[in-house]
Amino acid sequence: MATKVDYQALSGEIMSRIGGEENVFSVVHCATRLRFVLKDRAKANGDDIKKLPGVITVVESGGQFQVVIGNDVP
Repeated sequence: MATKVDYQALSGEIMSRIGGEENVFSVVHCATRLRFVLKDRAKANGDDIKKLPGVITVVESGGQFQVVIGNDVP
């Protein structure tokens, strides 16, 4: 049985590991990802984000820092 993820708590953990709100230029989402454009990429810790329960992986593409959550996001 899959563990239920507390997405509100997860969002706070992700925000703290990308350098906080002040480091976010913009954010959008799609069906499976949170897509951030960061002011300073060096402040984001992708390795720590990948270890969070509920995160599948982190992808950097097209100037975006993408956190892959999967299809289970309510």
